[in-house]
Amino acid sequence: MSEVKKNVITVDYKLFKDTAEGEMIESTEGNQPLAFLSGLGQMIPEFEKNVIELSKGETFSFGIKAENAYGLSTKEAIIELPKKMFMDGDKLAEGVVAGQILPLEDQNGHVHPAKVVSINEETLTMDVNHPLADQDLHFTGTVVDVREATSEELEHGHAHGKEGHQH
Repeated sequence: MSEVKKNVITVDYKLFKDTAEGEMIESTEGNQPLAFLSGLGQMIPEFEKNVIELSKGETFSFGIKAENAYGLSTKEAIIELPKKMFMDGDKLAEGVVAGQILPLEDQNGHVHPAKVVSINEETLTMDVNHPLADQDLHFTGTVVDVREATSEELEHGHAHGKEGHQH
């Protein structure tokens, strides 16, 4: 198997639930396009597989099943955390309500979105499954640019745009 060439691939895209006719989840329209380094596992593998061979100006439209996207939700990702972690003085911090998505930092410093399932007497029940777990996805878009990654980009592990760093 040959090594994947490390390119900076820049795309404008729209992400929909289920099919291209589904509810739009996110879009780069009106924002900076997404730039990523290929071959480093920065993107959903099936997303990268579908755009890696495309050239500048080519369009794409493809679906990804939930299990190949953000995965299926698991019971292990429903966790109990001490209520005191979410206190501001003697009351719950602002925004800590059932249904709210809060950023939780793990022991490695990575931030994960977590949904407040319930607020209990001593704990909060949190769902740290990815918000798009169990969701089939459909991407449409255009390849804005493809270029070889610079040694600096490879060293830093992310693409640099004209305006500096991009993720």
